[in-house]
Amino acid sequence: MTRRRLAGRAVILGAATVCWAPIWFMVVVASHDSAAATTFPPPLLPGGSLWDNAQSVLAAVRVGRSLLNSAIVSGCIALGGAILCALAGFAFAKLRFRGRAALFAVVLIGLTLPVQLAVIPNYLLMSVLGWVDSLEALIVPGLASAFGVFWMRQHIAATVADDVLDAAALDGCGPWRAFWHVAFPAVRPGALVLAGLLFVSSWSDFMWPFIVLRSPGSHTVQVALRGLQGEFGLDYALVFAGALIATIPMILGLILAGRRATRGLVRSTPAR
Repeated sequence: MTRRRLAGRAVILGAATVCWAPIWFMVVVASHDSAAATTFPPPLLPGGSLWDNAQSVLAAVRVGRSLLNSAIVSGCIALGGAILCALAGFAFAKLRFRGRAALFAVVLIGLTLPVQLAVIPNYLLMSVLGWVDSLEALIVPGLASAFGVFWMRQHIAATVADDVLDAAALDGCGPWRAFWHVAFPAVRPGALVLAGLLFVSSWSDFMWPFIVLRSPGSHTVQVALRGLQGEFGLDYALVFAGALIATIPMILGLILAGRRATRGLVRSTPAR
């Protein structure tokens, strides 16, 4: 084995260690008492209190209902957002219409704007629609993603050749059939990567659900975990145990979709 290959594997191992270190620390603190998070040096191995802390979390907040709400919201945003962004990306990459460059410039500008600017307009819109304290207030705004449109536009432009679309048009395919039967199957791995990114982003979002959701029955898991904060103090063991419970479904979903997502990151044959 060459030195270059050994160095590459060492770098990958180091990066993986850095990425997994916070998760390991979360498991360690969640399996000890609250004092373990503030001791120095902190413990490096799990303790025996994980089950007790998990039961305390389940008794303190409605974790099951909040996990279901988060799964519904994140699943709808991941699936619907990936398809809508693929449609918009296909239009920007392969269709010719007036104002295409200007509209795409608006999308690029949207990438530079902080999400906090949209909080007040979105809340006013949700109030008019009567969606405050409902999951629709999370799902519908989450379907629009400037990053997703840009991602799919670049992926479709580099993957789907114009000659293939011209041949499909000669066979009688309209724009919709050309997208669904020709373009989308070619960029499905990229759409899967985007769906994973949207799922993780919506699952871990706290600010917008905290603003628009009011009743405990509609809370997502991130908002529900706020109930673990005490009036006069913070039990770190319970907080980390709740964070672990909220993280496990997301990690399992990413592991199950990891193989296809990795293939989506590999660049396909560019269009000629």
